[in-house]
Amino acid sequence: MTDISTTHLDRTDAEAVAELARAWAAEVEGTSYVPMGSDELVEYLTEISADLVAALRSRPVRVAVGHDAGRRLVHAHFTGPSTVERTLLLLSTRLPQLLGDHLRDDVLALTGALAAGYATTLRDRTLDEQEAIRRAVIVARHQTEQALHASEARFRAMFYEAAIGIGLGDMQGRIVEVNPALTQMFGYTAQEMRRRTVGELAHPEDLPSVWVYYERLLAGELDNFRIEKRFYRKDGSEIICNLTLSLVRDERGRPAYQVAMLEDVTERHELQSHLEYQAFHDTLTTLPNRALFSQRLDRIFATTPPGSARRIGLCFLDLDGFKAVNDSLGHEVGDLMLQAVAVRLAEQATDGELVARMGGDEFVVLVENSRGVDQLVALGERVLAALAEPLELAGQELSASASIGIVERPVVGGDASELMRAADITLYSAKADGRGRLALHDPGRDEAEVTRFALSAAMPVAIERDEFFVLYQPLVAMADHRMGGVESLVRWHHPKLGVLGPGRFIGLAEETGAIVALGHWVLERSCRDAKRWYDEFGDDAPFVSVNVAPRQLHEPTLLADVEEVLAETGLPPRLLQIELTERALTTDEGAPLKALDGLRALGVRIAIDDFGTGYSNLSYLRKLPVDVIKLDGSFGERLRDVEVSNPVDERIVGTLVDLGHALGMIVCAEGVETGPQAARMRRLGCDEAQGWHFAAALPREDIGELLRDPGAPAWPGPAELAAVSPDL
Repeated sequence: MTDISTTHLDRTDAEAVAELARAWAAEVEGTSYVPMGSDELVEYLTEISADLVAALRSRPVRVAVGHDAGRRLVHAHFTGPSTVERTLLLLSTRLPQLLGDHLRDDVLALTGALAAGYATTLRDRTLDEQEAIRRAVIVARHQTEQALHASEARFRAMFYEAAIGIGLGDMQGRIVEVNPALTQMFGYTAQEMRRRTVGELAHPEDLPSVWVYYERLLAGELDNFRIEKRFYRKDGSEIICNLTLSLVRDERGRPAYQVAMLEDVTERHELQSHLEYQAFHDTLTTLPNRALFSQRLDRIFATTPPGSARRIGLCFLDLDGFKAVNDSLGHEVGDLMLQAVAVRLAEQATDGELVARMGGDEFVVLVENSRGVDQLVALGERVLAALAEPLELAGQELSASASIGIVERPVVGGDASELMRAADITLYSAKADGRGRLALHDPGRDEAEVTRFALSAAMPVAIERDEFFVLYQPLVAMADHRMGGVESLVRWHHPKLGVLGPGRFIGLAEETGAIVALGHWVLERSCRDAKRWYDEFGDDAPFVSVNVAPRQLHEPTLLADVEEVLAETGLPPRLLQIELTERALTTDEGAPLKALDGLRALGVRIAIDDFGTGYSNLSYLRKLPVDVIKLDGSFGERLRDVEVSNPVDERIVGTLVDLGHALGMIVCAEGVETGPQAARMRRLGCDEAQGWHFAAALPREDIGELLRDPGAPAWPGPAELAAVSPDL
């Protein structure tokens, strides 16, 4: 027995294989005559199960493995009437349970291939048997002419006991003799069949090629042919048979009569049709699935000739807030909503449009021959209106909302992947614009989104290639204008787009999770630069303030990362300040507070950035181990001019400063750009300030130059500010 766990499967999959093989063996044991004991049966099915699981784990799924599995079952004599039915039912239910429901569509494709391989192999074996029987008939006929009585007995035994239907006909197509299997197959008595011709039993919609073969056989041009053909039973029902028709010649080589051997494959066809339907339709909503939609879309682009004016349209739809339905009401209600939405979408497809479920809560409506954007917009508006009607689900009334991205364009000059990419971007735009609405494809916005996605994809590599760099903006003490610290500000030197500010990539980094790696890089680089200043200037060296994103704050390794960086760089913890946004601190009391307590225990300073914009709970703020609050720059915007002084704005700033001092915190003013503004902030009690009035963000080397020449600061001192605004 193969040791699955040590080959190509991990331990979890190996356990799944073992469980599947045991269940499979229990299901099919006794349904076919197989010369195996119970243990041998489990061992044989384990090998096949391992191959099936490995095929499902491959990307793309190796469907050919299913075909091979069906072939192996036939070769091992698993040919009982119920064996394949039980096998397909078991695999289609157990594999998703063992490997995950997300593989259900792949399982259906694999079991479909297994059924096809099983049926093909069984058919070929049957045809070989049929051919052997045909030869036996010919031999029997020849022997009859040599020794009539002995060969007649053998022929009759073979003819009447055969499991497949056999009929003899003359060269005019009249039926001469039939065996019991054939009469049972068609529902006639032998006498009734002998009163009929071959043509009377045939299906009227047979392909012309069938009759071309038949005419050539009657003319003696062919000795035999095989074909799949439809017939009618006596009760009018249709059956599908594998037909082998052979010509028997007399002693002089002239056509004498024809022998037909038929195998009823109707059930196999029905099973195959059912499996094909499942492979191309969503099991929950019964709508066409992604595979059928993609097939249809590819065919449109492949069959449209160059120069055609044909146009195509897509409405790409995604339900708004569907996750909340699943989370709050359960997946059963979520499934009911998807089914109800599918019905309403199908009702709006009044002009032959294809409605498909792409997966999850995404649907698409394909307009193969679009008459223009107006048609797509009207369709989208009908869909939104239909979904706006309340849904009665599980005894409660729910509302469904959706966002729709609409793309309408010529078929010629494009392809399916480009169309779907445009639809996906347009749907994203609809959601970004407020949800519950439709958005038309905008090539300009499309280009911007492509650039945005490209930046997202390039960011991890850019970190490895050291494309990012750090600038430092001085944090100035308001009492003596000494540079007490610097804030780290990251920039991206993109190889094609040039230097990018944080507004272009920080949001993307937070969305993709790259902010964790980028934040660690900024922390490590900032601490190394700060250690260089410390080595040169000692206690006069500035501390470095590093921003930490909300995603980083909730990382369980944040504290360990900071400890590791401080240890590797040798920077004293007191020279590191961690900046966190106010909103990041108030989203979850447990995780941030634990991380902050650990940082405080290290000796690292904690600052709240953009203070005043997050609407903090003041009682919660008192619990935080915070050293500094940095007032958001918006509070000082109206305090920049000499002539204009708004008492309300000054009172707000003064209140925030008093609050910070009451909590024992240092207060830093951000965004200070003018002398009057700096003077006002100093008078209102701010301890520190930063902004363009003092200095822009500077490279590490420039910060070092400022520290080496303190007598020539790059910003106005207290005396100069008093000269500019003596009343302040």
